[in-house]
Amino acid sequence: MLRLQFLDNRQAPVWLTDERLSIGQDSRNQLVLGDAGIASFHAEIRQDHGYYYLSDASQGATWVNDQRIGTRFQLRDGDRLRLGGVELLLVDPSKSAARPEAAAPRWFLQVIQGEHQGRKFHIHGSMTFGRSSKCELCFGDPELSRRHCEFFLKDDVLEVKDLASANGVTVNQQKVRTAVLQPGDQLKMGSVSLLVIGPKVSLSEALDEDATQFMRVADLPRPLASKAASGATQIAPVPLAARSGARTAPAAANPLRAAAKSAPVVAAPAANGGWLWLGSIVLLLIGAGLGAASMHLLG
Repeated sequence: MLRLQFLDNRQAPVWLTDERLSIGQDSRNQLVLGDAGIASFHAEIRQDHGYYYLSDASQGATWVNDQRIGTRFQLRDGDRLRLGGVELLLVDPSKSAARPEAAAPRWFLQVIQGEHQGRKFHIHGSMTFGRSSKCELCFGDPELSRRHCEFFLKDDVLEVKDLASANGVTVNQQKVRTAVLQPGDQLKMGSVSLLVIGPKVSLSEALDEDATQFMRVADLPRPLASKAASGATQIAPVPLAARSGARTAPAAANPLRAAAKSAPVVAAPAANGGWLWLGSIVLLLIGAGLGAASMHLLG
């Protein structure tokens, strides 16, 4: 026995126990749906020799697995039914344990302002949004075009495309022609505002590839001043006499040289007043030489 489950979990599943299950807005239906886009007698499911068949009575607003159907379409376990803006899943409980987890819905649009406020719509495949009863997401807002925009999900990427609407599509307060949607985005069409709900992004996917990364290239040499301070060889100061180049004169063969030999060795003149000292030394040497020469003559 099969059962119908609402993808938005609005109510308990419906078991297909009777031979006939009529669906629509009229209260005489076995399954009454008051949503926009649902006809008074929208569709019917019949059971025949253990097989289930769906027939559309809404003039083209019934889909199975994103395929528009007509009359007597055979249903199977796992089929997704879409009647106007209502989505249902046909489930065989005896096989549900083997159903892969990937089939769980991942993307939704929740109405946060306007008609159907608070409702969540599961998005899969291609779904049109507008005033027309043939749109999967049908709203009665007069500011909307009959086919206002289209949502399409492919490879788990949700996009929206403006279908040349009169008032346009706004994503996060910016008018767009087409845009890739992310969880948390807000769309506005006419007076209807929608919130995008989708799978969470893992930390590895959220890594900022444009972030500046600092890498160690090479070790810089230590400053020369510090190297010299730490390892330089200390040089002993040079005596003043050695720096000036003064040295002891060899033995003289004449009195003048002997006088020069007996004269005291004086350091090189300082920078200030150096010439005055040099002149005094020269005069001293000359005087000593003359005295020695005169003594030699007298003797």
